[in-house]
Amino acid sequence: MTDIRKKVAVDKSVPGYWQVTLDNPPINAIDDSMYDEIFDLVEEIEAEPTLKVVTFSSANPDFFIAHYSTAEPRSRFGKPRWIEAATRLAKCDVLSIAVIDGRVRGGGAEFAMACDLRFAGRETAIFGQPEVGTGLIPGGGALQRLPLLVGRARALEIVLGADDYDADLAERYGWINRALPHAQLEEFVSNFVQRILSFDKQALATCKATVNISGLPDRAQLQATEDLFFTTFGWPGAQARAPKLRERGIGRAGEFELNLGRELGSL
Repeated sequence: MTDIRKKVAVDKSVPGYWQVTLDNPPINAIDDSMYDEIFDLVEEIEAEPTLKVVTFSSANPDFFIAHYSTAEPRSRFGKPRWIEAATRLAKCDVLSIAVIDGRVRGGGAEFAMACDLRFAGRETAIFGQPEVGTGLIPGGGALQRLPLLVGRARALEIVLGADDYDADLAERYGWINRALPHAQLEEFVSNFVQRILSFDKQALATCKATVNISGLPDRAQLQATEDLFFTTFGWPGAQARAPKLRERGIGRAGEFELNLGRELGSL
C-alpha cells in the first residue's frame, strides 16, 4: 500500500518497513507544506508499533532536497514545527535512513542530518550549507548537528565557507555514514534494511535510545537557532542578496541551482 500525499509518498507494502519518497518539483525544495507533511508522517511513525525502519529518498535524480524555500505560504502552524519533528524522529524507536542521490543543501542537508543514518551515491550526491553565502544562517539543526558529526573545525569550514562537498569528502569528514557507487546504493540499502528487519525491535529500540543519551543535540538550542533563523531574512545582508539570488535562478531548475556552492562565491 502506498500512502500518497501532496509531496510525500509512503510505501508501506513491506511489514516493518516504510519507504518514503520526497517529491516537490522542480528542484525538490523543502517548503512549509512539505515540513507539515513530514510532521504528520513523524506522528504516524511514532504510532506504528510494528515499524522498525523508514527510508527517505527523492523522486528527483538531481536533488535529494535542494534547500529550504519560502515560495509558499507559511505552515499551518505559523512556522514549521521542524525542530519538534526532527527531535521526535531521532528519539522514536524506528531507525531512519536518508538515501541520498543528487544535491542536498541547506534545510535539505539538515533534514538528512536529522535522520539516524545517511548513505549516498558517490558520483551523484553533493552536500552543502549555503546559508551564509545568502546572508542567512543555518536554522534547521546544522549548527548543532554538524559539530557532533564532523567536529568543530570542519563544521565551521562547511558553514562559513558555504561551498559544495562531494560524497567522498562528506564520508571522510563523517557527515555521512558511507559513500557508495551509485549503481550499488539501492542494493546496499536494501540488504541493510533486510538485516535490520530480521532483528528484534526491543533490542534495536533499546540500543538507539541508549546511544541518544550522548548522541543528540540539545533541543532548546536547536529551537533557539531556528527562531533566530527566521529573523535573519530581515538582516541587511540577506535583503541585499535576495534580488541577486532571484535574478541568478534560485529556486529554479538550472545551472545556478546545480552549482550553487560555486555560484555563491561570485554572487
